[in-house]
Amino acid sequence: MNICVFLSAADLDERYTRPAREFAELIGKAGHTLVWGGSNVGLMKVVADGVHQAGGRLLGVSVEFLAAKARPGADEMVIAADLAERKKLLLEKADAVVIMVGGTGTLDEATEILELKKHGRTDKPVVLLNTAGFYDGLKQQFRRMEGEGFLPRPLSELVFFAEEPVGALAYLEESFGIR
Repeated sequence: MNICVFLSAADLDERYTRPAREFAELIGKAGHTLVWGGSNVGLMKVVADGVHQAGGRLLGVSVEFLAAKARPGADEMVIAADLAERKKLLLEKADAVVIMVGGTGTLDEATEILELKKHGRTDKPVVLLNTAGFYDGLKQQFRRMEGEGFLPRPLSELVFFAEEPVGALAYLEESFGIR
């Protein structure tokens, strides 16, 4: 399975890097492919290292203005012209999406896939990995949107909330009948 991970390229502390490494190891050991923003810095590097070391494949999609930070030695690296093309390519190459901790770029990517799902433009499973309660506020906001009628589909059809890496991968594998 090609698992797209949206996440930060920032250097973060252990409460975020430990679960990211754990998730990466699970991806690699299961023989899945990581589809990610291609960066070889910060949390993106942590996840790519973990997948690679555990035997998984790396498929990166970087963007021209960040090409200098692209990971050398990835199994495949595509350089998109801009951020919009990068998002499009990431989603095209993915079978499933996991939203990990991140900033505005991650939030932009997350809302893009959820909007596509809302309108029935994709049926790819999406997991929001709520590491250390990072997305508690966003989860609450999504529930409010659902409760007040802003979502035309049940929230449970758009995204699965996982608190731990093992739950995130289990949901994806179950979605594809793996195990």
